[in-house]
Amino acid sequence: MRRSNRLFEIIQVLRAATRPMTADALAKQMEVSTRTIYRDIAALQMMSTPIEGEAGIGYVMRKGYNLPPLNFDLEEIEALRVGLALLSRTGDSALLRAARRIHEKIDALHGPADWLQVAPWGAKLDDPAKGCVSFSTLRDAIRNERKLELTYHDEQNCRTVRTVRPLALVYHVECVMLACWCELRAGFRHFRTDRIYGWRVLDEDFAGKGDALREIWPDLNRWGADQPATGQPL
Repeated sequence: MRRSNRLFEIIQVLRAATRPMTADALAKQMEVSTRTIYRDIAALQMMSTPIEGEAGIGYVMRKGYNLPPLNFDLEEIEALRVGLALLSRTGDSALLRAARRIHEKIDALHGPADWLQVAPWGAKLDDPAKGCVSFSTLRDAIRNERKLELTYHDEQNCRTVRTVRPLALVYHVECVMLACWCELRAGFRHFRTDRIYGWRVLDEDFAGKGDALREIWPDLNRWGADQPATGQPL
């Protein structure tokens, strides 16, 4: 997380907190060291942010400190609430944590809206402790144009190892698909993430080629699990 984003998050967390928060608690939430939190708090206090407290005791935000309101109308805010709630169906734990943070920011400015409910059923949560591939890792590889080595089991439970250029994540209702250029098949393929049993980010990249591949991909896309451009299963 960039420092500017982290400073903003610290402000948001302290505004929403009902009791003092220690530097250790903030450090765990921001996934940084306690020493970094001490420096961030000092920087915010130098910018006249009304944070009170000290190391070892906890920090609080003085009441009355407000950030500029979000420039959305009522229906836009409700659309955001529903869209964020729908992220619970993707199984993407990192996006779900981000959605909760955004919800807290919206609630801090507009109050809660508990009457807007979305059923949470959908794809299983990507828990690496249970052997699930991390969607955050896949998104990082797509963003940074890094090749992946995947160990994949198809619907007949046939195991293959593929080197792929990851291009997109497609969130379906009950599963998530990874769209790739597969070097083994020399074509576009879609892999169900719940059938990926091993993965490794390779040192080799495909820098500058992702956008070009994504321009071609929609014309050949059949949205199927591990299917070639013709739509015929392997």
